[in-house]
Amino acid sequence: MYESDLTHTNQTLEEKLHKLFTLNRHKAIDLSFRPPFLNLLTAFGEPQAHLPPIIHIAGTNGKGSTLAFMRAILERAGKSVHVYTSPHLKRFNERIVLAGEEIGDRALEGLIDEALALNAGGEVTFFEVTTAMAMAAFSRTAADYCLLETGMGGRLDCTNIVEAPLVCLINSISYDHTEYLGESIVEIAAEKAGIMKAGVPCVLGAQDDMECVLEVVEARADALGAPLYVFGRDWDFKPVEGGGFVFCFRDYSCTLPAPALVGAHQVCNSALALAGLFAANIAQKLPESALAYGVENAQWPARMEQIAVNSQLEVWFDGGHNVHAAKAIASQLQTRRSVDDKPLSVIFAMKDDKDYEGYLNIILPYVDNLIYIPLIGVGGCVDVETVRELSSVYEGITFESAENIQAALKVVEREGTDCRVLICGSLYLADQIR
Repeated sequence: MYESDLTHTNQTLEEKLHKLFTLNRHKAIDLSFRPPFLNLLTAFGEPQAHLPPIIHIAGTNGKGSTLAFMRAILERAGKSVHVYTSPHLKRFNERIVLAGEEIGDRALEGLIDEALALNAGGEVTFFEVTTAMAMAAFSRTAADYCLLETGMGGRLDCTNIVEAPLVCLINSISYDHTEYLGESIVEIAAEKAGIMKAGVPCVLGAQDDMECVLEVVEARADALGAPLYVFGRDWDFKPVEGGGFVFCFRDYSCTLPAPALVGAHQVCNSALALAGLFAANIAQKLPESALAYGVENAQWPARMEQIAVNSQLEVWFDGGHNVHAAKAIASQLQTRRSVDDKPLSVIFAMKDDKDYEGYLNIILPYVDNLIYIPLIGVGGCVDVETVRELSSVYEGITFESAENIQAALKVVEREGTDCRVLICGSLYLADQIR
């Protein structure tokens, strides 16, 4: 979390967000249910015990997209839905969706004032206080369902304070935040599987290392007596000619359209969303038309999203920042290259605590021109010379640097407009796009 995340068109609200941000600014991340967080929840009246039926999702990648598919399906079926996600792209309000609508500025201001008063100087972190605020807001507004995305981990993530969700989902697990979650897939999977609850069904998504992850998740499911639905065993999907896919959950199957969200991985995310709804015994009560509509119309920005930064160029943005995200991008780039031979210019920036080398080595084979830019207002970015050196290993790649996205696009324009542009490496790049 950085101060650039607090930018808001409402100046008063921006000032209040800064107050939240400075509450415990310099505390190291501590994955635990700390007393200040528990005290704040108590002061709010234990809102986590008064939420609508909960769907809880963890994983390294695809959490937000999966929730977006679920939300679109449920809302098409006439259900009202709360959604809690992080981080936001453009403004904080995106994190708290109340019965289908982003929380309004006035309501958010009041909630911040209330949180600051109730906290009474307690040493809560920004994520702790915003999670408590979201749960308070959700507990006070009627809705049919509440969709919760974990922040970083699972076992000791703030959202895991809820006790009895309808269903838990675990999306793909890969290496990220290893300094907090563990150095191995086994350790990371154990943290993510911490959202599982006794007797509560859990749906496991597709994994790069299914054998390893399944061993961890299955052991926890057995210990908790939690029904487990595993990709490739209990549910599955298969592409069909002409687009779309066949979804299967045990004895049920149906043919659905291709997702609006771009990339083969989004078919996987939409299928996981469906499996979660079936495991919770929700989808069985919905019209199949709602399932199809939700898959085809769900929106989740910054995931291979085509954007209108410059009408003369085909410009895409993907905010993924780990190796798994790079693999999804590379798959899409390969698909695009099979359709046409447009050269690819990549505008790249990334935090230096990410695996930037692994990320770049996956996408650079598809790149013709790499343009480095810094992340603005964030700090701790991989430097230009490091990126230059990594790209020099690949023949045929031209390397340049620019001050920001707009300057980088001018570099691309000098080479002509008949090309494809990908802005990638960090969600923080969204600040330069808007």
